[in-house]
Amino acid sequence: MSDLAPHHHGGAAAQTDGDNRYKSVQQKLKMLGTAMDLAGNELDVLLRGMRTNAQRAESLADEIANADLDQKFVEMTIQVALALGGAAAEVRKLHETAQDVTGLAADTRRTHARLYEGLDTIRSGRKERTPKPGFFMR
Repeated sequence: MSDLAPHHHGGAAAQTDGDNRYKSVQQKLKMLGTAMDLAGNELDVLLRGMRTNAQRAESLADEIANADLDQKFVEMTIQVALALGGAAAEVRKLHETAQDVTGLAADTRRTHARLYEGLDTIRSGRKERTPKPGFFMR
């Protein structure tokens, strides 16, 4: 029986609304980075489990062969081990991608802060309302 069970960690990584204010974008980038970090952790657990199961299947194939059972059972068990190993390799790639996205989200958040934090501070401190972004581009 499998130890895998679905996890429900609260839905989307970041809201996909049209709110592009500075603080909202910063929060969305933070949530994306956190979600990808959590996904990376879960993928790491999955990867270790798949590797362990692949090794167990290989050992089982040896035991089946040593028990002089029909060769087709040895071959099927070896195929399972190979399939698990191949799937683990793909999960490793996905894990690496999740780590990359986590880093890119953090980099993007820092760059966004460097470019727009000053402007947000000025706009937030004004008593007067300011035009929405894009107003002067019409």
